[in-house]
Amino acid sequence: MPTTVLGQNQYGKAECRVVKVVRDGTTHHIKDLNVSVSLSGEMDEVHYSGSNANVLPTDTTKNTVYAFAKEHGIASAEDFATVLARHFVAGQEQIHRARIRVEEYAWDRIGGPGHSFVRTGQETRLAQVTFDGGHVEVVSGLKDLTVLNSTGSEFWGYAKDTYTTLPETHDRILATDVSARWRHGWTGAPDSPAPDWDASYARAKTHILQAFAETYSLSLQQTMFRMGTRVIEQDPDVEEIRFSLPNKHHFLVDMERFGLKNETDAPDGAVYLAADRPYGLIEATILRDGAEQLIPADLTTL
Repeated sequence: MPTTVLGQNQYGKAECRVVKVVRDGTTHHIKDLNVSVSLSGEMDEVHYSGSNANVLPTDTTKNTVYAFAKEHGIASAEDFATVLARHFVAGQEQIHRARIRVEEYAWDRIGGPGHSFVRTGQETRLAQVTFDGGHVEVVSGLKDLTVLNSTGSEFWGYAKDTYTTLPETHDRILATDVSARWRHGWTGAPDSPAPDWDASYARAKTHILQAFAETYSLSLQQTMFRMGTRVIEQDPDVEEIRFSLPNKHHFLVDMERFGLKNETDAPDGAVYLAADRPYGLIEATILRDGAEQLIPADLTTL
């Protein structure tokens, strides 16, 4: 009797760097992606006996990424991932599910020449598309979006025990690196046109930033919930959004030993120590009422 069996598995090519330049006269357009392909299906034999009969080489998946960038173009990260996912499932009978993950890096133009760019540094755009032969699941997102409120945040009234040393505060800096993923309700049905992914992404980012700025925060959890609520309420296609927010602590520096007062409301300003680690890590999923939670908890973990 065998003592082991094969569980869930997948394979593919990770981090295919793709840069496409389209020349419109003297004005050039750049799409800069990092694409990872993951395939699953009838793959038992390659694990049990080493037979590669059902294995499409990962080198082939890499070549497909580049060929499709040339043949189909890159309208958006979500569009490109959807085309790839459909291709791998439709083209290989033994492949039942394809998951495409994309990171997109943005570039801004420099000055007059239409061919000079500077890398935009606010955040990295993300997309994940999964196709199982009938149903498309699209998860958009972003990471490394660093935000800070220099006031408008408190932290007090929390549980305490023998080891609690943190003083309560009614005026603190609140800062975090936003990592977020949001799942769309669009399923790829033939009679259902795909959303405008670029416009959808821009709206979600705007609502995340505005909610962060406009929420008087009694906890990072409260701010996070407001951010997610605003995205869902303003975009009827978004079913759920998951956040992973590190609390980027800023501590007032103790200057009494120098004979100096260092207070938040000092007319000459206050000095803080920005501590990069350890940090609090706040995570949660916000759902549209009645929606099913499908984004895995580890998708946004730092």
